[in-house]
Amino acid sequence: MAGRRKDVLDIREMVRRFRLGERDRRIARDLATSRNTVAKYRAWARKEGFLGPEDLPGPGVIEARLQETGSPDREKSGPTSLVEAHRAFVVEKREAGVEVTALLALLRERGFTGSYSAVLRFVQKLEDREPEKFLRIEVAPGEEAQVDFGYAGLLFDPLTQTLRRAWVFVMTLSFSRHQYSEIVFDQRVETFVALHVRAFEWFGGVPHRVVIDNLKAGITRAVLHDAEAQRSYREAAEHYGFLIAPCRPRTPRHKGKVESGVRYVKRNALAGRSFPSVVEANEHLRRWCLETAGLRDHGTTHEAPLTRFEVERGALRGLPVRRFEVVVWKKATLHRDCHVVFESSFYSAPHRFVGEVLWLRATATSVEIHADHERVATHTRAARRGERKTLDDHLPPGKLLGLLPAPKAVQEAASKVGPATAEFVETLLGERPVDRLRGAQGVVRLAERHGSRRLEAACRRALAFGEVRYVTVKKILEKALDLDEDVVTSFAVPAPLPRTSTFARTSAELAPSTPN
Repeated sequence: MAGRRKDVLDIREMVRRFRLGERDRRIARDLATSRNTVAKYRAWARKEGFLGPEDLPGPGVIEARLQETGSPDREKSGPTSLVEAHRAFVVEKREAGVEVTALLALLRERGFTGSYSAVLRFVQKLEDREPEKFLRIEVAPGEEAQVDFGYAGLLFDPLTQTLRRAWVFVMTLSFSRHQYSEIVFDQRVETFVALHVRAFEWFGGVPHRVVIDNLKAGITRAVLHDAEAQRSYREAAEHYGFLIAPCRPRTPRHKGKVESGVRYVKRNALAGRSFPSVVEANEHLRRWCLETAGLRDHGTTHEAPLTRFEVERGALRGLPVRRFEVVVWKKATLHRDCHVVFESSFYSAPHRFVGEVLWLRATATSVEIHADHERVATHTRAARRGERKTLDDHLPPGKLLGLLPAPKAVQEAASKVGPATAEFVETLLGERPVDRLRGAQGVVRLAERHGSRRLEAACRRALAFGEVRYVTVKKILEKALDLDEDVVTSFAVPAPLPRTSTFARTSAELAPSTPN
């Protein structure tokens, strides 16, 4: 991460950690950056008023402020280190354990003319080592949980009716060693987040930080290094209030609790057993976590995990009132047809963003489209592959009319419903057919929901009252007023008016008589 400007979402994560009282060294370690960079952003956030009691600022606010003030980690470019030309050689020798003094001698043999201090500074910047004294093995109750995946073999999936490769997910509370285990068939980000949700509900609370392995499982690599998975996981972390703490590469002691937990699950709970399907396997795992793993005499603590969990339970952060709705963030390009593609379905966005890369925020029921941290479109999620979700306002005005049915086609569709509907649509389109085309379409489509017979009656009623508007027909159907045919008849077929005479005598009687 050194030498690269921070992303807005990385900066927002820093600000969130500042507000939670995290130390610079811990933040630098978890976010894989230098302490100097963290210190600069802490001073910047304090100056901008982001560390007060107000709500956490959104990405758009932070981005706007950065554009005004400039990035805190922006540095003037200086001379390149003489050691840079030998970077690959230095990395190779340092991984082999060569000390800086011996390394300087080897570099001299390769023509290096710099000083010992230059080599030392280069190595320190390259490795950014953390003193060993800050590596803790035991933690306070509620402080930490560790998560990891392990391969669980082939299991029967009742949804696909096939045998599939399965993985066991384990979350272990570091203080008590109490754990949650579940078998799944994929390592997608939505599955990973949903497993966290169920694990927190199993424990009845949330630890302060979650340590994830960044070497073995593809998903754990993704949530650390892939922008899409990272954004989805961070939203869950913000909702539940926990911090994401990656393990450093080649340091297995940092995740020993969960790694031993995964081995224990595989060797004790699953080894030598067969299950009809994943459903029975997970039922067995839930019982095993309470009746076997939870009651055993742990080899390190020499106490039962459930006994220590009684102490840890009260230290966990309480579950939020609202359960987290699993979110998937994904980048997508807005194509020339004004649609992005997400899971083989199509969603429209304003045509001014054509050719740009946008962010999609998808839940089980909706898909939002964001540009520069601003939501520009919202759709209900498609129910099937290939479905198109289009808002006419997103299309170029010059192209819109060509996509809409011609008035003649709408009139023909209305005629198939009935004469009253045909008369209603003809009247509606009579004055301004282009302006009222959408309304006429809407009237015809009401037959899909309410049936042609009811639509015909509703149009007859609207005509009787002289209300030729789409909203009138819609309300008549919603309130079932179309079923009251007596009212329609009294207006549609008026009775003959009674004969009234202004004068009692005829005009002949009123004419003056002529003399004989």
